[in-house]
Amino acid sequence: MIRLEGVSKTVQSGTRALTILHPLDLEVPAGQCLAIVGPSGSGKSTLLGLIAGLDAPTSGRIVVDGVDITALDEDALATLRGRRIGFVFQFFHLIPSLTALENVLVPLEIAGAPGPSARARALLADVGLSDRLDHYPAQLSGGEQQRVAIARALANDPALVLADEPTGNLDSATGRHIIEILLAVNRRRRTTLVLVTHDPDLASQADVVVRLRDGRIEDGAP
Repeated sequence: MIRLEGVSKTVQSGTRALTILHPLDLEVPAGQCLAIVGPSGSGKSTLLGLIAGLDAPTSGRIVVDGVDITALDEDALATLRGRRIGFVFQFFHLIPSLTALENVLVPLEIAGAPGPSARARALLADVGLSDRLDHYPAQLSGGEQQRVAIARALANDPALVLADEPTGNLDSATGRHIIEILLAVNRRRRTTLVLVTHDPDLASQADVVVRLRDGRIEDGAP
């Protein structure tokens, strides 16, 4: 499902080059749940962004769902993300002027999916929000907003879901609920799930844990 070969990321910091990720190899089979953990500044979110095609590696090759994304232009990357990758972020990134239902409708309408309203309603029902369809983000709790974000991420039935600190902005009880929803998505749909997290409870439930430190996978990690 995901294969990284010699992938690195270096950026310019003033007059010197700063290496965020040293060359690494990583393989994630289809249907696996992978947790990426490590201290702040270890390169976790950078790695997730590279897998998503939101950033380009300095070296190496990234293959997602059989496609070498390092060979794609921006338009092709945007198409791939819209069809095959769902995103869940720490701060939800919902459109504040749209209702919960409308936020989930956006990717469906962009993709020209048939029956978008029925699908959006079904997805929100799956995350327990059938009674909140017409509420705006400001009228929803943090946990409810994250559930809308999960429904939106699943709108086009992606093969891959990427989650960057999905419980980081939530209290522990709400975070556990979000963990349960994400893991249910992985297990019921066999959706490949890659999580960046500081949450040991979430990491412990993944199939595989990769630990990053100073831009390198720690010894003993896959």
